[in-house]
Amino acid sequence: MKILAVSDVVVDLVHSPAIAERFGDVELVLGCGDLPFDYLEFIVTMLGKPLYYVFGNHAQKNVLSDDGSEKMAPGGCVNIHRRVVKHKGLLIAGLEGSMRYREGDHQYTQWEMHVMARAIAPLLIWNRLRYGRALDILIAHAPPYGIHDDTDLCHQGFRAFLYLMERFKPRYLIHGHTHLYRHDAPRVTQFGETTVVNTYGYQVIDVDVPTRE
Repeated sequence: MKILAVSDVVVDLVHSPAIAERFGDVELVLGCGDLPFDYLEFIVTMLGKPLYYVFGNHAQKNVLSDDGSEKMAPGGCVNIHRRVVKHKGLLIAGLEGSMRYREGDHQYTQWEMHVMARAIAPLLIWNRLRYGRALDILIAHAPPYGIHDDTDLCHQGFRAFLYLMERFKPRYLIHGHTHLYRHDAPRVTQFGETTVVNTYGYQVIDVDVPTRE
């Protein structure tokens, strides 16, 4: 299954009338945070494929719907923060936000993220019992601690993601948040059985779908 993962910046190649031609073979879209609602809505409308997402630390505010009410989420998209979903055989979970570095929404301490990771653990254990594996893809805004992160508090990764990768071994952890200003900055890193992908901007990922149901 081809997956389009997006985060952080609007990319002209994606936000284009030719999106259906360029990404027509994509079957699923994953949003890893800090993107305008209308950008995600454009993608889901033009491709006509499901879009699962989590919020970043710069979630939009004061966005108005057509009726003048405040829009709290992108239309036609599904927020999977603290949820586990199954899509055409793929098991996907999501955890939003960044490290808490000031007052604001979608920011968490290391302990708070650890609690949230522990909260979805029973769902992953149930998946392992039922499907023979716990998780295929974890989407997040922030990176794991020590992988694609930085030393400043805002861009420090979460230790809880290391716990999830070590215990539940998702095939992919896809995140945003860490901007790739240098051409030699690592975008893909292997951690045990998990491929960690920084999808800053966008990435197309080809994922094998397990046959066991």
